[in-house]
Amino acid sequence: MGVEYEYRGLPVSRDIPREQLRQTLSIHAEFGGWELAGHRIYGDGKRQVTVRRRVRSEPQPPLAT
Repeated sequence: MGVEYEYRGLPVSRDIPREQLRQTLSIHAEFGGWELAGHRIYGDGKRQVTVRRRVRSEPQPPLAT
């Protein structure tokens, strides 16, 4: 049986500095079990970050935005 993941897309404004985004993703990874699954940068500077975590039977904390 393969591992199942849940995915969430996070739109990121171009005004958010890279270091702040890195810190936010690190907090979600440490406390929520999320990991980076993808990162896309559009021509206008907006970014789309996709995170994932394993689906588990016990409740997981939500992803704060």
